Amino acid sequence: QVQLVESGGGLVQAGGSLRLSCAASGRTFSTLVWGWFRHPPGKEREFVAAITWSGGTTDYADSVKGRFTISRDNIKNTGYLQMNTLKPEDTAVYYCAATTRGWRRRWEVTEYNYWGQGTQVTVSS
Repeated sequence: QVQLVESGGGLVQAGGSLRLSCAASGRTFSTLVWGWFRHPPGKEREFVAAITWSGGTTDYADSVKGRFTISRDNIKNTGYLQMNTLKPEDTAVYYCAATTRGWRRRWEVTEYNYWGQGTQVTVSS
């Protein structure tokens, strides 16, 4: 089992920045891919970014490319999502997730075995 706990959410003005953290515990060595998803109000949960175990490969949703950066520290068992130039449409509950299944379907919610509890990000205009 793997446990994930997010932190770092909050209220920020448009154009500002936040860094989300995801602390992992348990059998983290089995989690090949970590991802970040978000659930905007009135919409379905959507893919934001993903990163491989080594950190050498990343992928982003088009809506956040160039603004968000995903990273991970395997020594600290912590993942990060640096969010810059935030927009009101980035408002959502953000979740970190991990999967033992690999990279192929990294953007699919159903591909991930483990989920954090979520952290609220609100961007005011």
